[in-house]
Amino acid sequence: MTATPHPLVTAARRLAADVLAPRAERVDQDGVPVSSIEAVKASGLLGVSAPVAYGGSAAPAAVVRETAEILAGACCSTWFVQTQHHTPVATLAKADLGLPVRERLLGPLARGELLSGVAYAQLRAHPRVPVRVTPERGGWRFDGTVPWYSGWGLNDVMLLAGVTDADEALFAFTEAGEQRGMRPSPPMRLAALSASRTVSLELDGLWLPDDAVALRLPYASWAAGDRPKNTNASPAVFGVTAAAIGLLEGDRAAKETAEVLRARMDEVRRQAYALADHPVPTERIDERLVCKTRAYDVMRAATTAAVVAGGGRAMDLRSPAQRLAREGMFLLVQGQTAEVRNSHLGSLGSP
Repeated sequence: MTATPHPLVTAARRLAADVLAPRAERVDQDGVPVSSIEAVKASGLLGVSAPVAYGGSAAPAAVVRETAEILAGACCSTWFVQTQHHTPVATLAKADLGLPVRERLLGPLARGELLSGVAYAQLRAHPRVPVRVTPERGGWRFDGTVPWYSGWGLNDVMLLAGVTDADEALFAFTEAGEQRGMRPSPPMRLAALSASRTVSLELDGLWLPDDAVALRLPYASWAAGDRPKNTNASPAVFGVTAAAIGLLEGDRAAKETAEVLRARMDEVRRQAYALADHPVPTERIDERLVCKTRAYDVMRAATTAAVVAGGGRAMDLRSPAQRLAREGMFLLVQGQTAEVRNSHLGSLGSP
């Protein structure tokens, strides 16, 4: 955690206290409202990692993680919608200067004028190709199914990906709304984070111009860079864990349990973030996976303890304990790859 609060950490705490936490139970049942997204946009947090030259803050990794913890602990659904935004920002920030889509969108995204979603997790199904991209009329045609897209009705634009016949991963921006060649499903009813307005997208000849392309590279190169990202523990896990421990600390009978769990969380967090800061992201993968699993274990213990301490009251949908427990369940599979799943299952099945 940062020693002296960065302005964005202060902004995140204010947003969490004034907007997200007071609404969390209602949002969980009714969906993330546009007003919450407008508050996120106004906070400056959408540009936390964006280049200063484009209106962002280029904040250190520690600040990025701390703000994510704060938002996820206050309202995981709102955190999840806005966290999609940072991948498109990072993609454009790394793109070549002068690339049309970079110059058109990076500033508005960095300044929080636009919110972006992402539709690229289907790339991890390779060698299956859920979304195929083919050249057509000086642009690109997208066909197939995006199984998960969150923030429908809240995002302004989306970063959409597919695989070409040359086995390239291609990423392009388009408006985040129903259009010719793209049809959304009804919002999914999920055990947790239904509030995130998640749909699937059917693509049938969606055409995007060449100047909408933000990234095009061999699939193997993209996969090599993607692999280590999901082996690190997510800050959201620590945010939900801390929120559950906070409930325990307010219960006289659970204070001792809270102290033990907070010490465990702090230890795992230190290890996880040290690994995340390692200069070579493709190294120490096994250690990262072990640490990620330990973070899950502490989160599961903390959210379970919050339910146990709440007793029958925790079954009320107005209780934060059951919401945190369901949010924790969601985080167990958020961004899950086969490698992460196998490591987690192995840990759960060990003596």
